[in-house]
Amino acid sequence: MGTFRETVTAWAAGDLGDSGDSARELARRLSVRTAVLLEGPSDVAAVEALAAARDRDLAAEGVCVLAMGGAMSIGRYTQLLGPPGLGLGLTGLCDENERGYFVRGLERAGVEQHKFFVCSADLEDELIRTLGTTRVRELVEEEGDLRPLQTFLNQPAQRGRTPQQQMRRFFGTKKGRKIRYGHVLVEALDPHRVPAPLDGLLASL
Repeated sequence: MGTFRETVTAWAAGDLGDSGDSARELARRLSVRTAVLLEGPSDVAAVEALAAARDRDLAAEGVCVLAMGGAMSIGRYTQLLGPPGLGLGLTGLCDENERGYFVRGLERAGVEQHKFFVCSADLEDELIRTLGTTRVRELVEEEGDLRPLQTFLNQPAQRGRTPQQQMRRFFGTKKGRKIRYGHVLVEALDPHRVPAPLDGLLASL
């Protein structure tokens, strides 16, 4: 499934070689039935962490979880993977601010909009609100990032922000941090208290 994901990414990026044929062949061999379209790798980390927590092997189920590299790529991916292309089932998550890109991309590809799930701000915001900032701060300390967090919070630009906004900003201040905390925050969730967009997404697969 990793090879299929890489092949689709190259195809979406405009690879004029045999990426399209390779993607089609891999989809057939792997019995891929659904592609989960996400904006970035931190979203992929969160979805995969929740699937693991629920003993789901998405790859074995024919589900490919993809990071598109931003919401503006939705049109390209839906054309390649949806009804106009490979004919896979499509679902995914988007941020509220990016809803317009998704709506237009889905309409052009003939995909039903209700199969996609929208976060009120973004997925990190949903996770922080569900866990609470006190618990998130504890997790940051457990991960050994308390000192960087304290340094960050002392910056003048952070003083007017709410604790929730500060945490969101902190996770994006270092490369790879959002991806790591995508796993950490999901793994810390109460199984019965999962953000609705993420819970709905996994339940739909």
